[in-house]
Amino acid sequence: MRTTWRTVGDGDFFCPGCGGDRSYLRRTGRLRLALLGIPLTSAHAGPVVECADCRTRFGTDVLNHPTSTRFSAMLRDAVHTVALAVLAAGGFEDRAVRAAAVGAVRGAGFVGCTEEQLVDLLDARAVATGRPRSGHLDGTDDGGAALTVEVHEALDPIAPHLARFGSQGLLLQGARIALADGPYSPGEHRALAAVGRALLLSRADTERLLTAAARTPT
Repeated sequence: MRTTWRTVGDGDFFCPGCGGDRSYLRRTGRLRLALLGIPLTSAHAGPVVECADCRTRFGTDVLNHPTSTRFSAMLRDAVHTVALAVLAAGGFEDRAVRAAAVGAVRGAGFVGCTEEQLVDLLDARAVATGRPRSGHLDGTDDGGAALTVEVHEALDPIAPHLARFGSQGLLLQGARIALADGPYSPGEHRALAAVGRALLLSRADTERLLTAAARTPT
């Protein structure tokens, strides 16, 4: 019994065997059964994904996991969107909130982020929607609905790949931004609840985390 493989594509992926980003070959094959050199039957094999380094073969569903490089970019975008959502929920006027947002975004990898850039993004969104800078993310106005879409666009792709503590940590980053000027405003709480839903956290877990963050001294 022998399998002959044919390469039909390639690319980069996160190899579970190597534990890092690697190149892969996408391959299909034919499984051939012979007896005393006489071919008896053959069957289709694959497709499979073969690591170019360790040569381990995986099912094609392994490509659903983002590479480390892609995951880092997704996480940066997620933090940026959460920070912007909290600011848009009503905290952008307070300098402490803006500073906390900038710190979170810089820590995620956008090292050149400034308060002016974040406020400019809020202004651009206000112009695009025809609504004030502040939107509540509860769908009651066009601005809030637009921000809800933005939150889900940024968080939906990464949420299934985050460990539980990773999802909780991302929500808590948003909470710390909101708490920089005092207790949550109603808009900030709604915004963070929307973030929790997008991160696949239960309502109870979201409320528990937000309550704990509010009780933690800054």
